[in-house]
Amino acid sequence: MDSKIIVIAIGGNSLIEDNKNVTVSTQYAAAAKTAHHIAKLVKAGHSVVIAHGNGPQVGYILRRSEYSTKILHPVPLDSCVADTQGAIGYQLQMALDNEFTKMGLKASVATIVTQVEVDPDDPSFKNPTKPIGSFMDEETAMMHKKESGWDVVEDAGRGWRRVVPSPKPKSIIELDAVDKLINAGVIVIAGGGGGIPVVRNADGTLSGKEAVIDKDLAAALLAKHLKADYFVISTAVEKVAINFNKPNQMDLGQINLTEARRYMAEGHFAPGSMLPKVQAMVDFVETTGNVGLITDPAHIYDAIYKDAGTKIVK
Repeated sequence: MDSKIIVIAIGGNSLIEDNKNVTVSTQYAAAAKTAHHIAKLVKAGHSVVIAHGNGPQVGYILRRSEYSTKILHPVPLDSCVADTQGAIGYQLQMALDNEFTKMGLKASVATIVTQVEVDPDDPSFKNPTKPIGSFMDEETAMMHKKESGWDVVEDAGRGWRRVVPSPKPKSIIELDAVDKLINAGVIVIAGGGGGIPVVRNADGTLSGKEAVIDKDLAAALLAKHLKADYFVISTAVEKVAINFNKPNQMDLGQINLTEARRYMAEGHFAPGSMLPKVQAMVDFVETTGNVGLITDPAHIYDAIYKDAGTKIVK
């Protein structure tokens, strides 16, 4: 296969293999497993750009911030995203470099702290719905609502949670830097956690926003701008399924845009899970005419070279 540009989006949850044993070392071990499969694509001669989720990791930062409110300043959400971009990027860089060493491969990896522009008039700023952080009792939630200005909601009898806007990504501020690094043969990690949400002010300057951008939509935007040959979303299952967890469940091998839209309209994909992934794929494939793939980390290489995963074509 000729050299291709491959954008791979990996989930933040994929770095948490055991919710009862979450440490920096266990997250690195999980990152190393994914890096092994990505490194095989680099060895095959492809240009790879990696985006990643950060939901659990941002949650940990927010919890630490809540516990230390009496002695330390709070950490705004945009800074939390920046922090996780650095920490997860570091783990992926090390894991990939170690894989390259095992393979006898000389390759460079760089993480870009990535800002993503959003529309200040995006409807989500008036109707925040994205839950973040830990569960609270009602008294604590009302205190944060009054003193911190948080939007809070009761979550299905499990407690109260903070909700924040989840605006659609408009543009990637560091896109030119990503492009130059790729052209120089560097493996790039960018757009972590959907990117740091920023808005463009009237005078052209940027300001951070307390929001969370869907990482699959941001990765799709990155893949479109780079005109990637393949856009891969790595998730918890090897293939997308319709009638999921039902007796008539059917795994999907290759589908086209018409079929993908029909399955979405029929409600086969959960809104907080597979639906945004399929939506991001449809957007990418429709715009570029190139190939989208959804699979789990262990099948990233085989999704490109064999019949693993779900392939979405125009």
